[in-house]
Amino acid sequence: MDAQGELTSLRALHQDLVALEDTQLRNIDKLLDEIRAHVQAFKKLLDQPPKSDNSRKQVKSGSIKIEDSEYAVNQEFQEEAIELADALQLDEVQSAKLLLDSQEDAELLGRSSILSAVVAFHERRQFTLESLRILFRNLGNPDCEEQVRHALLDILADILEIKDGPARNSSLYTRKCLTAMADIERWIRTLDERYQGTLALGQPVADEFEDIMSIQQSSLGQQHESLAAIVTFLVKGSYTTVDDFLKLLEYLPAIERWSQAAVHYVPIIAAFTSHYGSPDHGGSLREARMLHERIMDAEESSVWALHDLQAAMIIWWLAEYSGWYLEQQLGSPVQGADLESEARSRSEAFFQALKDGAFHCTLSICSQAYADDSYDPAKTAMAQYLLQDAHQLSTEVAGKNPLFRDLLLEQMEPFVDSFITNMPDTLRKFQSSEDDQRKKILGAPPSAARSTIFEQDLHLERFLAIITYIFDKRTDAAEIFWADPDSNLYGFLQWASKRQSTPRVGAFCEMLRAISWGEECSTAAHQFLLDDSGTTARIRRSSSLSWNQILSELTLYMSKIRDNPTSGQAPMRHGGKPNAGDISEPESPLMLECYLRLMAHICTESSIARSWLTTHETFNVVNVMITLADVTVPPRLQACAFATIRAILTNKAPELSAGVWSAVDQWASNPTPSVVATSRSAKPSTPKMYMEEITFEVLSKTYDQANEFVSLLQTLISPSMGDIGLLDALPFPEQLGASYRMAGIEPYVDFIFGKVLVSTVPLLEDPLQSRSLINNILNFAATCLSTFNENLLILANKSAVSVDAAIEASSLSAYARLHPFSRVMEWMFNDRVLAALFTAARQDIDEVAGASPNSPLILTLLRAIEIMNRIMDLQSTYFEIVRPIVKLQSNGHRQTILNPTLASFEDSVASNSNLIVDLALYSGLGNQELAMNSLRLLEKLACSRRLNTFSTAASRQQPSGNRLVGALEQNGDLERIRTSFILAMQYDDRELELGPTAPGYIIKTVMLDFLSHCLTSLSDRPNLAHEILGFACTGSALSVEPAGAFAKQTSLFHSIIRLSAEYPEGSDSVIDSWSSSIRYKTTQILSALRSSPLTHVLTMMELRAVDFLFAMFVRQAPLTSESVMDGLSILDERFIYANSAVVSEHYFYERAFLLEYASSELRLTAAEGSPTLKARILSTILGSTTMPDGVQAPNVSIFDLLDFLSFDFPRPVLSPLTKIFTDVDFTNVLALENEHGAEASQSQMVEQLLALRLNEFRKSDYLEDPQEQEKALFDAEGFLAFFRAQKHTRALDAVRLRILRAWSNLLTLAVGHCDVDQGGRASLILQALQTVTPKLERYASDSAPEAIVLAKLVQALLFQVDFRSSVSSDRARGGGMVDDRLFHVFRTALRAINMADGDVNLREMLYNVCFRYLTGIAESGNSTPRQYNVTQTIKTSGQKLIDIVCDDAYGGSGTCRTSAVLFLDALAATAKVEKSDYMVESLTRTNFIMVLVETIRDMPKELKNAEAQDIPLLLSYYSAKHALLLTISQTRLGATQVMNADLFPTVKDSGLFAADPDLGISINTPSALTKYYSLLLAVVRVIAAVVLARGTKNQQTVDAAKVFLKENRALVVAVFKRQAGIGMGGGREGGEGGKGGMGGMGMERDVEELVELFVVVMSVTGFLELMCFVTIPSDLSPRSPSPARAFNYLID
Repeated sequence: MDAQGELTSLRALHQDLVALEDTQLRNIDKLLDEIRAHVQAFKKLLDQPPKSDNSRKQVKSGSIKIEDSEYAVNQEFQEEAIELADALQLDEVQSAKLLLDSQEDAELLGRSSILSAVVAFHERRQFTLESLRILFRNLGNPDCEEQVRHALLDILADILEIKDGPARNSSLYTRKCLTAMADIERWIRTLDERYQGTLALGQPVADEFEDIMSIQQSSLGQQHESLAAIVTFLVKGSYTTVDDFLKLLEYLPAIERWSQAAVHYVPIIAAFTSHYGSPDHGGSLREARMLHERIMDAEESSVWALHDLQAAMIIWWLAEYSGWYLEQQLGSPVQGADLESEARSRSEAFFQALKDGAFHCTLSICSQAYADDSYDPAKTAMAQYLLQDAHQLSTEVAGKNPLFRDLLLEQMEPFVDSFITNMPDTLRKFQSSEDDQRKKILGAPPSAARSTIFEQDLHLERFLAIITYIFDKRTDAAEIFWADPDSNLYGFLQWASKRQSTPRVGAFCEMLRAISWGEECSTAAHQFLLDDSGTTARIRRSSSLSWNQILSELTLYMSKIRDNPTSGQAPMRHGGKPNAGDISEPESPLMLECYLRLMAHICTESSIARSWLTTHETFNVVNVMITLADVTVPPRLQACAFATIRAILTNKAPELSAGVWSAVDQWASNPTPSVVATSRSAKPSTPKMYMEEITFEVLSKTYDQANEFVSLLQTLISPSMGDIGLLDALPFPEQLGASYRMAGIEPYVDFIFGKVLVSTVPLLEDPLQSRSLINNILNFAATCLSTFNENLLILANKSAVSVDAAIEASSLSAYARLHPFSRVMEWMFNDRVLAALFTAARQDIDEVAGASPNSPLILTLLRAIEIMNRIMDLQSTYFEIVRPIVKLQSNGHRQTILNPTLASFEDSVASNSNLIVDLALYSGLGNQELAMNSLRLLEKLACSRRLNTFSTAASRQQPSGNRLVGALEQNGDLERIRTSFILAMQYDDRELELGPTAPGYIIKTVMLDFLSHCLTSLSDRPNLAHEILGFACTGSALSVEPAGAFAKQTSLFHSIIRLSAEYPEGSDSVIDSWSSSIRYKTTQILSALRSSPLTHVLTMMELRAVDFLFAMFVRQAPLTSESVMDGLSILDERFIYANSAVVSEHYFYERAFLLEYASSELRLTAAEGSPTLKARILSTILGSTTMPDGVQAPNVSIFDLLDFLSFDFPRPVLSPLTKIFTDVDFTNVLALENEHGAEASQSQMVEQLLALRLNEFRKSDYLEDPQEQEKALFDAEGFLAFFRAQKHTRALDAVRLRILRAWSNLLTLAVGHCDVDQGGRASLILQALQTVTPKLERYASDSAPEAIVLAKLVQALLFQVDFRSSVSSDRARGGGMVDDRLFHVFRTALRAINMADGDVNLREMLYNVCFRYLTGIAESGNSTPRQYNVTQTIKTSGQKLIDIVCDDAYGGSGTCRTSAVLFLDALAATAKVEKSDYMVESLTRTNFIMVLVETIRDMPKELKNAEAQDIPLLLSYYSAKHALLLTISQTRLGATQVMNADLFPTVKDSGLFAADPDLGISINTPSALTKYYSLLLAVVRVIAAVVLARGTKNQQTVDAAKVFLKENRALVVAVFKRQAGIGMGGGREGGEGGKGGMGGMGMERDVEELVELFVVVMSVTGFLELMCFVTIPSDLSPRSPSPARAFNYLID
């Protein structure tokens, strides 16, 4: 296996192990096989061949052999291989192999080969170690199944070689790990020396050199950490020996300085001391005593460089080792030992270690473990106070890996337990010694007290602080304190809570706070504090810490503040002389602060404690905290008071929230006189609103006060319990502050943004404080924006529900005006706030990449991006609706703070376009939540037409470009962004096992959504999506860089193609929703690119280049009744209500795209004239694909892909609603467009409309009966389910119709471009007709849209049938298959016409089908048996068929009536051939012949009134009618019926023959005369047919014809003259005025036929015998038509 393959497999193994740990792995057997496959790698660990002269010579020779292949390498490759070997301390040939294997990644990621090789080398090592580490951790995971644990233990035994080998092999493996740790430390020192040497020599440092150094140092540090964890697990798992511990003790003194590597030894040391020092782990006392002597040996101990680490190890050891002597009988367990002396010695050693900094070191290590976690200034201050006389560890020690932090703290737990259990006397000595010191300090004069305060030992306080850090936020670990009231740990809590000094009570409160996370632990802590014994009105410090003591001291302090308002100002920290009114001890503010922190924490975590405190009979927590929040008290204490108020608001009730709001507002508007006196703007008669401003001014001066007050306000505006649905209530009393200003909380919003964000934050020097405060401000803004329900404003205009009466606010206007949303949105368009917002959203990408997910940096960044997202969603609502309401109802005193030049948020982004680059970079860092939010905002900005304008070109030679694209290109991070997207699109088999919880799956979906929406929203112009996909955006066009990733098929575009082709939909006929979603999204992108004119050509070229069409066809599987969509069969009644319907929609969408793409490819191939490719495509469409290697692979044919029409999805049914909802009109709501990015979807709108209706009836007391309420809720849920099902149904119908259209088009193209003989084409058409015809009949019954598409397809197929050759060849073979199938199509069309009563378009298609069949049969030559059955078939269809066709022929719309007439004409012609009078009789019964004759009379009028654009359609309709009338007239019965319909009177009434042909007829078209003669010809044909059909013996007809000729003699003569050329310019044959003057060949033919017809009528009727003759001039004789040569021209 090559290096890349090994790395890929290790990465996959690591992912599976993580999934196992998270209990998300589905295939355990596969994981076990993967681990077994890497056993040798785990045995090898970090062993690698070192550099060697022979290998170097081989590389320099220019020819190297790697595995079984020989490579010739150039000079550049040789130098790079040797350089890599030097950097990695690796054998040169192995370096060359690694360099070779890294070429592909180097090209993909845009790195140098050396850098890629370095990364791959360290990643392999890291994944090896991390996989082994997780394997060990899973062995201790309580959630791991026993069977799996046994299998892992068996594999571990194989790795450690103890399965078939001696047990000491595990010890050897441990030493191997320790040796590897030492090697890594030396390697890191070597790298540091090399880097420092380069700087010392003044040599320039290349960027790549720095990158390699940085990567190596970081990765080596991680490997060192992983090895430390592995060794720790080996010790805990009893895979080590005492000699291993001794080996470690020999190495530890050599560690020279505190670093991350030094800290990595701490859990190892702790594990060794616990395992071999405690009697609980199966060790022997003899071994423990030997180790004790070795650890306490003064000569050996003196050489430790880190003396404080040595001291720490000693106390860890002594705490465990003392357990051996805890319950010993009298006498020594070891002969000659003096146990009492040894106990004194251990105690002395313990205290000596404390003097050497043991507790300081332990506390420093534990506190540094949280250095990158959430910012807690109070706990940090406590640690600093307890560590201020100690050596400070380097900030480099701070751990950033939460896994290592948990491991370290977990190993420190036994020390706490053992120290409390095994050394209680030492704890008592701590207490007594510190109490004596405390008495001396308090009894000394103030100056002496200040000089000696830091000489206190404070050992017990430090131990409490150590417990705080070890157990903080680790609920499972902290349960050990509360599990057993008789345990030593619970006894320690009771003991430590008694006789506490002021510093100790603060530390104890912090410890109690740390072990009371979670409902159970916090409730246990609450019960612990409910000890009322021994507390009186006069506080006694000898009592235990309890709620009574805490509440009493807080009450006492509050009364002193109230009696002496200035008492709270000093002392703010330890030392100094307290004021007379203070609690006298210098640490009192810290103690009270810890009280409040403990109270706030327990109230937040425990609902029982919260309820107890808020309902306390004598302690009004709100009033006390408001008093303690006086601005004269120390800022931290005031901040804790705010935090306590915030804590009791956890899961708040509306009444409690309103009470707190009133108290806070009263406090803010009534500051103490001392505060007013210090204010510059204060006056003796300052109104309350100015007092409020003074309070806010003082609050904004310090971080602590401002931060906690902002957090309190954020909690107050959060929704109350039960108010998370409609969000229709204001988050404060509606009349708040109305007595002295405008009601509402605008002053508080202005305080947060106008004072804190704009003024306070810039003055903060501590970046952690700055980020924490900004994060809280952004939390407040996000809450204000997210709790505003814009749907209420929409529903008020779109529904009949009275929103004013239904919502909790007094009115919708008050809701829009008073909700903090309006003021916050106004501040969001303030220049300074926008600057702060953009600053928060634009962070250093490397710092963001290295931060933990819960760090203040990431949390602040997430909030900033979320707010921008909400601004984009809500800005239209604000500007168009809310702001006009606010302006209309303001009293003129309202300050405008937004920038009026900003019309939208996009305007501010335009001047901060680098935000686009940052968002794109954030999306590729692997942080799922950050990527999702960044991509959603990037999508909104990238789809904004305001931002996608074209910037001005810098040069006239260069076209202008999209400004967002320009920002991406100018920054230089484009390739990095593209690469991150490409890596995210890589397909991983583990996604099939883990499903939507797989790493990167959600990021993949959001990235695809971003690309899809950009491409569909801005399909007409280059945008960010095009640039990221790999296209080159040049102005308004796209191109491909010749040597770029797109040309090499390594771009994101090609990654999406591969993802679409390779990503599975499911397995075993089961299609999963999450996998279907990925394929659907990739298909959307490809469809958008194929459809866009910008990218169509490039997309088609690339899809063809990768054989996308053939790959997709081979993957297609038919849909069957057994197919399962997201867990449900497509025939299941629940299907349409579930997500299965959405999965089906996605499945059909992919199918539609494939068929559409196949049509485009076939059409393009035919146009290009590529017969080979066209033949291959047609072969695939028909079921056989030729693979690139020439192998034929079967696939579903186009006929198989019509399977979707074989199933009818269940239709939703709505149950009858109660009268509450019967009059609710959902029409307008359902008509709302669900725009992408809108805050609520249609479903949410409907849900909220129903909720408003319920609220409306509740307020009117209509739903007092619980049964009525239950029924109303049931109906509401039923309607929502019905509405969702309806949406699913509409979507499925739409996409299924799209597939059918695509399928129909593809089949039509396939038939049209099929290069086979006529027989083969006919067979294909007949197969298609056989497939389609049953579906046509089925869907025609419901007049479904599918029927129109199918009918159109049948029509197209029939028009491609060569009836003459097909029927003839079929007859020649002696069969009737072709005839039978075609006749079946005809009969199906007839039945469909009868069923399709309401769909005119469908009937038109069916008429065309029938017409084509009848005319085709007529074209086939000799009559067929089927031809004689047509009339009988029509009879069988019933009179209804004739009625429907006649109705359409008379009153149909558009071209339908023409098609109906043509169909009737074909039927009449067929009946004439069959010598049947059925059609004439039927038309007579329907009076349709009369209608046809009347058409002649109405023609001139209709043509005159018609619009010019409608005349061609009208004339074609007339032509069809005349043709039908002619066909009818050609039979004797038909001629009779035409005569009976008053043919000649109607012709006379029309005036058509009374017009002057020389002037033409009034038709508003350029070819009026031509059209006129065409109409004359049509009528004369009918007349001639009638006369000829009835014969000369029918005197009535003859007489009528004579009268017609006589009355229209002038026109007849004019026609003869025009035919002869008289009056057309005077020319004769060959002259200028010959027939060329008649207006064209069309009119010439019409005139000639007219003359012939007139002559025929004259001849039949004997009309000439009645007329006078004249001699025809000789110059006209040759011009006479041949039939008329026997006749002279008529004259008067």
